[in-house]
Amino acid sequence: MGPTDSGTAVQGRLLARLALTFLLGALVALVAVAGRGGLLIVAVGVACLAAAAAGTWWVLSSHGALRVAGALIAVAAPVAVLVLYIRAGLWPAALLSVALIAAAALCARSALRVGREPQRMRAVAATAPRHPVLIMNPKSGGGKVGRFGLVAKAEALGAKVVLLDPSVRTDVGRMARLAVADGADLLGVAGGDGTQATVAAVAAEHDLPFLVISAGTRNHFAMDLGLDRDAPDRCLDALRDGEELRVDLGTVDGRPFVNTVSFGVYAQIVQSPEYRDAKAGSSLDALPDLLRGYSGHPLDARTATVRLEAQQALLISNNPYAAPHPAALAARRPRLDLGTLGVVGIHVANAAQAAQVALRGARASGLNVLTSPQVVVDADAEVIPVAVDGEALQLPTPVTCAIRPGALRVLVPRNRPGTPTAAPPLDWLELLLLALGRPRSAANGTDRADD
Repeated sequence: MGPTDSGTAVQGRLLARLALTFLLGALVALVAVAGRGGLLIVAVGVACLAAAAAGTWWVLSSHGALRVAGALIAVAAPVAVLVLYIRAGLWPAALLSVALIAAAALCARSALRVGREPQRMRAVAATAPRHPVLIMNPKSGGGKVGRFGLVAKAEALGAKVVLLDPSVRTDVGRMARLAVADGADLLGVAGGDGTQATVAAVAAEHDLPFLVISAGTRNHFAMDLGLDRDAPDRCLDALRDGEELRVDLGTVDGRPFVNTVSFGVYAQIVQSPEYRDAKAGSSLDALPDLLRGYSGHPLDARTATVRLEAQQALLISNNPYAAPHPAALAARRPRLDLGTLGVVGIHVANAAQAAQVALRGARASGLNVLTSPQVVVDADAEVIPVAVDGEALQLPTPVTCAIRPGALRVLVPRNRPGTPTAAPPLDWLELLLLALGRPRSAANGTDRADD
């Protein structure tokens, strides 16, 4: 039985055809139920979308009163349309059409998801460590170490806990190396991603297992490892019932990173004093500069096969994100063991391209998405701002980012939430080909990191 005749292929084809049937049904409902009013529903609906898009654009690309006005328009437009539909007696047809379109979208995503279930990171059995050493920052994450009683729970499981003094600048890497010299057979961190990366590099250097405790503020690394970010004490379960994941470790000019290295406007967001106290707000405040034009040094990024020129922002990640977007605050990396960096570059030359980036994300012409095991970033300046796992730095150009495949042994609890499967983008052309029994190849060159 060929791949096009498999059960999953048949299921995907049926779901695709059902999605297109629902979509056609929505169009029929507009005409059959509302008659000429169906055209009014379409016209008013399109006007609503245009107004909401304009309002969203002003929210993302403006400051002050124009941003407030944009927010009001984005909210008021759909409300106004609903009122018009009700007063004109068109709401039954509109409601039926919306329901059918929602059903079409649901079936479409299910069809595109069929047969695409990604392979998870491979976990192997692990023996319990005998001399684990855990470094904890009591101030990290607003005091999660104390709030969840991590010190007492770790010591009860046989771990030695080293508490950092937030008032004193500490060389965490040296502290980790001293722990290894004293016989530690596992290193772990309860703290931010920057501290995680430093200790992870020491663990990788000595081929020791590394324990991530999700006691930071956002815990991106812990999230992408499938750990419980709301209960950091559950991460300690790995000390008695754990398994190992082999994951990659990124480097930027020799410095380790577990999440991202950002340049341009992204780096300026992290450099701002307000960032640590209000990350989402700082990102929103910096977006107008990103979307309307960047006044800093344009960035060039080159790989072995691709060159991106005059980028206003670059985001380089330890493995690619599932749905890269410049305004995304909770994007996920489905895997951390693909042996490649994810690269997102932004270059917008006019308002239309900027609006596409703001509203269409990875499908925008101004957004460049690719993967590479090494990226060299250059600019017409001797030193540029760089943010490494949220830490603001100034690095000399050119800056080299690379990946160390499988460098890190991460010990995780056997019982953990895991990482959800990312929803595929809603590609109607691919859906049509799937319905016709001619699915387009999932491979997409350097824009996709496949096994």
